[in-house]
Amino acid sequence: MGIEGLRFVITGAATGIGAATAQVAADKGAKVMVSDLNDEQGQAVADEINASGGTAAYTHCDVTDPDQVDALMAAAAAAFGGIDVLHNNAGIHETALASPEQCSLEGMPLDVFKKVVEVNAVAPWICSKAALPYLKESDWPSIVNAASTGAQSAYPNNSAYGTSKGGIRLQTQNLAVDLAPLGIRVNCYGPTAIATDMVTNFVKQSDDPVAFEKALINTSLIPRLGLPSEVGELVCFLASREAGFINGAYILIDGGSLAWRGTVDILGME
Repeated sequence: MGIEGLRFVITGAATGIGAATAQVAADKGAKVMVSDLNDEQGQAVADEINASGGTAAYTHCDVTDPDQVDALMAAAAAAFGGIDVLHNNAGIHETALASPEQCSLEGMPLDVFKKVVEVNAVAPWICSKAALPYLKESDWPSIVNAASTGAQSAYPNNSAYGTSKGGIRLQTQNLAVDLAPLGIRVNCYGPTAIATDMVTNFVKQSDDPVAFEKALINTSLIPRLGLPSEVGELVCFLASREAGFINGAYILIDGGSLAWRGTVDILGME
């Protein structure tokens, strides 16, 4: 049971949730293809997994380039004999591409908006299409997509990211329908503020980073940032044999942030 022996492809796996998921999956006995644009850090993730007794390899991949994506899937299949799980984790936020003034509707350049949507919503479709021939040969195939609480709730200076994550949530459901006859499950998850470089940069771009981070945490019924490894555990569960009746789902991992309309100070938790 679990994910032992399953063969993972994880995009954007050099840091953050992708790197944590790679380590969690390998610790549980999966074989992991790490991919990213950052070759040094991506290779380091794979090397660390191998050094600790797991099985991993690294392949450079720009997920917006269909040729590179095809090469990634072929490399994973060659390394491990096939692909069972595609984790579409690679993502970007407008704050990584533009100044705070350029993250509003008035100030955002069109190319920034397009790039965020291309990486977060178009690229998972490209990756899913490229992985499909291999997933069809798997005994336990699934796709796990990275959505966000931004797929259903708005945040300041988040219009491109929110649009892309709302799109990946619906893409997940549509692919679940399309691929159900092939026995391929497709699910996604919605994290809130997780302790990653993306969230750190998002907070730094605000007018008052200290107050903004406090506001993010104060909406959570578990008053802290989430850990990348906690998201990795969820990804591995969704890919596991125990999750066999979960398909087309959007599962929150947000500390209870969207369970209510308040902040924890009114609960005496400040």
